[in-house]
Amino acid sequence: MSLDKILSIGGRPGLFQLKTQTRTGFVAVSLLDGKRITVGFRNNVSVLSEIAVYTLSEEIPLRVVFQKIKEKENGKKTSIGHKAEKIELEEYFFEILPDYDEDRVYASDIKKIIQWYNILHDHGITEFPESGEDDPSTEEE
Repeated sequence: MSLDKILSIGGRPGLFQLKTQTRTGFVAVSLLDGKRITVGFRNNVSVLSEIAVYTLSEEIPLRVVFQKIKEKENGKKTSIGHKAEKIELEEYFFEILPDYDEDRVYASDIKKIIQWYNILHDHGITEFPESGEDDPSTEEE
């Protein structure tokens, strides 16, 4: 399953899988508890494939960040929990993206990314194929 079908819905915990579109919104299934919900177009919804993380030079797609986490953790869940202290989260994220923009990427964003990665991992979603042609995931160290 690609990140094109995975959603974050404002005001609701966890991630959701898009099932079908309706006249007034869409139906999604929670990846946390499997419950179906209907979501209207007025809700704040983000598709994971459209989210990017600010770095000092460019915006890195979330799928690339997930891939870097996967490489760091050798395909396993993160070694740090999303409820860790702010400084620990920032240190962990700095290992993944050394040039992330500390002024525009907050600890709450890092928490979400770690939590989302672990939710996806729990559901066997560990491949993050690119949607477009350009791939900024080249390692620069």
